Amino acid sequence: MPIPEDVTGDEIDKDVRQELQSLPKTLAEDVAKNLVMVARLIDEDPEGAYGYSKVALRLASRVAAVREAAGFAAYATQKYSEALAEFRAARRMTGTVELWPVMADCERGLGRPEKALDMAGAPEVHKLDKAGQVEMRLVAAGARRDMGQLDAAIVTLQSPELASNSVQPWTARLRYAYADALLAAGREREAREWFAKAVEADRDGSTDASDRLAELDGVEFVDALAEDASDEPGEPGEAAGSTDASPEDGDKH
Repeated sequence: MPIPEDVTGDEIDKDVRQELQSLPKTLAEDVAKNLVMVARLIDEDPEGAYGYSKVALRLASRVAAVREAAGFAAYATQKYSEALAEFRAARRMTGTVELWPVMADCERGLGRPEKALDMAGAPEVHKLDKAGQVEMRLVAAGARRDMGQLDAAIVTLQSPELASNSVQPWTARLRYAYADALLAAGREREAREWFAKAVEADRDGSTDASDRLAELDGVEFVDALAEDASDEPGEPGEAAGSTDASPEDGDKH
């Protein structure tokens, strides 16, 4: 796959660069460039990121960072079985538990929420840092919801991290998940309160909490382009270039 000229491979994390030192110099450079492309595309073009991850994997499958990147690229494209296999391989190579929450979420993606809950109660969770433990709590709550246990999901999310007024990297997502669970359980007033709290903490727009809050408040967003098109004679109410594409389910995983 083509690599843009502005990608040198030096953009990768220094720890990953150190891992690649076990490879011949030219090979290490090629792998690094492909890993940069994975990181660059994974949010906006997951399929493209997946393609570059497969190239890196073909070049250096014995490097843990490559297996991890391949796992995240597969995860982003909802190839959960493949992602889980890559994460397991990376974990065997490194011996760390950092990937435990996302491995559990892969189990959810594979339709095995009970397995995800088993992992949430495993000793490995105690070895996670605070961010990892919060992530594990989010996965466990999601698994409860998968099983139709809304009240249990709400209780799972109730924690010192949720109650804290301190804003951490995970705060917005935790508050959002709690608000969403409350709303699913029919507790709309409380849900509105927590969506508002999520908005306060969401400094980088990582959630759509503001849209959810506006929806609860009855605010309607009008598409100006669609409105203009509806005024044209011949096809009232139909905007040019509209599609029937369904949005991805961004709340589950």
